[in-house]
Amino acid sequence: MLQVMKRAALILLLSIVTAMVVSSCGNTSMAESAPKVAADSTKQALLDSFSSVVVKEVDSIVVHKAERLMYVFNHGQLLKIYRVCLGSSPVGDKQCKGDGKTPEGLYFINDRNPKSAYHKNLGISYPNDADRKQAAAMGKLPGGDIKVHGLPNDYAGGPVTYDWTDGCISVSNEEIDELYVAVKAGSPILIKP
Repeated sequence: MLQVMKRAALILLLSIVTAMVVSSCGNTSMAESAPKVAADSTKQALLDSFSSVVVKEVDSIVVHKAERLMYVFNHGQLLKIYRVCLGSSPVGDKQCKGDGKTPEGLYFINDRNPKSAYHKNLGISYPNDADRKQAAAMGKLPGGDIKVHGLPNDYAGGPVTYDWTDGCISVSNEEIDELYVAVKAGSPILIKP
């Protein structure tokens, strides 16, 4: 019961922090009252303002799938925002293995691999009990091996800006190098639609 209460409190805290970040960026009011171009330029300016920040210690992560953005925090303070690529079928919650979707919900960073096929990676605790039950109800497997990772080791091109993973969250190799060192084990990662 205590564990359930802790998770509920954590979800509430991450939701409040996320709301504060979105409102402080002006995204909500801009989306309602200004052209999309202005909203995009505001987001770009915000991303640019964080681009040179060196992240030293991350204790929570929020991913906004629709915006393709990942926010990293330390003690509730926003440290940096990263552009991300998602699963090849990004809209909606992951239902089962092979659906190309990135899961939605509260998970935890539960693993790290310095010798990943995708430069380096941070493991995400998908699937949880609810994910397994949901997939079983459909007569399918939930899948697994959901990570925050870099680019394929054999990739020699420039930056990737399209959704290409099997359901993981991808950043550049330089960014996963930074996150690999900075993200604390057990850090919550809230993945929002």
